[in-house]
Amino acid sequence: MSSPDKRTILITNALPYANGDLHLGHMVGFMQADLWARFQEMRGNDVIFVGGDDQHGTPIMLSAEKKGITTQELIDQVETNHQADLDEFSIGLDNFTGTHRDENKTISAALYTSLRERGHIDVKVIKQAFDEEKGMFLPDRYVKGTCPKCSSPDQYGDNCEVCGTTYDTTDLIDPYSVLSGKPPIEKESEHYFFKVSEFSEVLEKWRDSDALQPEIANKLNEWFEGGLIDWDISRDKPYWGFEIPDAPGKYFYVWLDAPVGYMASHKVLADRRGEDWEWHWRKESDTEIFHFIGKDIVRFHTLFWPALLHATDYKMPSAVFVHGFLTVDGAKMSKSRGTFIMARTYLKYLDPEYLRYYFAAKFSSSVVDLDLNLEDFVARVNSDLVGKVVNIASRCAGFINKRFDGRLAAQLHDPALHSTMVESVETIAQHYENREFSAAMRDIMKLADLANQYIDENKPWAMIKDEANLETVHSVCTSGLNAFRLLAGLLKPVLPQLAEKAEEFLNIDPIQWNDLSLSLLDHPINSFKPMMTRVDPEAIEAMITDSKADLETAQKEDDTSSKATGPLADDPISPEVNFDDFSKVDLRVAKIVKAEHVEGADKLLQLTLDIGGETRNVFAGIKSAYNPEDLEGRLTVMVANLAPRKMRFGLSEGMVLAAGPGGSDLFVLSPDDGAQPGMRVK
Repeated sequence: MSSPDKRTILITNALPYANGDLHLGHMVGFMQADLWARFQEMRGNDVIFVGGDDQHGTPIMLSAEKKGITTQELIDQVETNHQADLDEFSIGLDNFTGTHRDENKTISAALYTSLRERGHIDVKVIKQAFDEEKGMFLPDRYVKGTCPKCSSPDQYGDNCEVCGTTYDTTDLIDPYSVLSGKPPIEKESEHYFFKVSEFSEVLEKWRDSDALQPEIANKLNEWFEGGLIDWDISRDKPYWGFEIPDAPGKYFYVWLDAPVGYMASHKVLADRRGEDWEWHWRKESDTEIFHFIGKDIVRFHTLFWPALLHATDYKMPSAVFVHGFLTVDGAKMSKSRGTFIMARTYLKYLDPEYLRYYFAAKFSSSVVDLDLNLEDFVARVNSDLVGKVVNIASRCAGFINKRFDGRLAAQLHDPALHSTMVESVETIAQHYENREFSAAMRDIMKLADLANQYIDENKPWAMIKDEANLETVHSVCTSGLNAFRLLAGLLKPVLPQLAEKAEEFLNIDPIQWNDLSLSLLDHPINSFKPMMTRVDPEAIEAMITDSKADLETAQKEDDTSSKATGPLADDPISPEVNFDDFSKVDLRVAKIVKAEHVEGADKLLQLTLDIGGETRNVFAGIKSAYNPEDLEGRLTVMVANLAPRKMRFGLSEGMVLAAGPGGSDLFVLSPDDGAQPGMRVK
């Protein structure tokens, strides 16, 4: 048990899927979790940070088959590569082991047995999609078809990426197998279900606690309104995973043993340290458990996983922190543009701490996508890290080493500078604690500006020309290096390698948060060595070119085989339509008479449209880009002959056209001046 003034914190990050190398989208979650873990360690808390690879499921089995190696060989190769990439990005996991281990098998079986003995498992005969040509039942992601709710084509068998609806594979319209391209048949099979619906009250109470971000709690409301469904936790052979106890030919669905992998990874670490892993997960423990995940896997971590933990007498997570996807230059990561950047490709050309800082400068506690703007990346790193922070040390170190025998003065020239900077430390700590990393970076850079302004005003390079000013130069540079030490400490969770270089240069022990208010006086320092160089734009171009080359030489990845966080590949082109089909679309100019928020909807605005003597009610998913009041009176284009669709919020009588990569970059198309409501667009 931890002491009253020290927290015990267990942190996990979503497990990357073990059928491919890591890309920069994976780093969004890993870095956010790592920054927070390192901050908590600096604060003196006991931190356990564990993770691993998600190594089960049909996609991995098929990937290995395609490569001509065993499934075990594939997951071993991928785990080794993932670990190497994470190490180079300074992701400080205490343990990284995949889910295909005896520890995970034992814990998964124990949890299932506990559920079964307590009456929380139901056995049902269900109909599933079956590929006759391949002779196998198809996982949800291996069936595509038209969404039964919004009629969008080429949607996966478990959820629609256009409207966000979740459904059963059998609900798809015109389904086809991704493996063979043929329509699957329906075939009966006996499956095992975890009765999640029995825990609605517990989950609603958990939803209303501080465990979830407001956006995620609102998303859960939608699932509660529809009624929780029991969770199918079994799959039929052939399947790569753990066989269910006493159920030959039946395997645990990957999403059961994947989160159990957090426990298993922790057990591996605890066994190595001679500790009791299980106590930390028990309800009576004071350990705080935090999961960092992407927004694509919210349902599993906020409904199924906490219900399973509660049902088996383990504690529910203290919080689940959800982040958005990564875009590059405002668009989905693209192989054709060279912006689908693998972690290993980045490491060939750029310092990993550049990316750690840039991401930190963008991270917030909200569920928003993060954009890696490569031009801004170069400018920000060069300005903030090289031009501001490291520059302070380089401007002051030479004077101390050459003229004062490498020893700091016994007093600060300006104690007020130090006091002003120290006054910001606790505010920055709260930013870190609340995962408002971008706010922390802004405040730290304000302090760096203050320190550089102080050096500019005192001009030690000019004062040193007069021997009478030596003592002043000594104390001015001592003040400057104390400012640098404080900045390096504040940035240590983000830039651990830079902090280590600063500690070596300043000849000090590893900086802890409580040390930041102290002054370093009458103290020997070491010779200054360059700590960070400017980003070379040519390195960016080389990385982009290399990423394009990877596309030409690597086997094209099937996006159905990945569960990695973030937009993955260029969108596949939908099936062709002929000219006659296209000509049936009736596009009309419409005036937005009224626009308003839709209660209970995260993405929708309700629009009243005038199309020339007739008004239509349309629900449009443009809330992230527009305030309702900014739309009223504007002209747009709508599909006027789209069949009305009944939604939970009402009847939508058409579709508004918009363009852009998504999020806040979504633009309602306004016709040229002179257009009138009802005018046909050709």
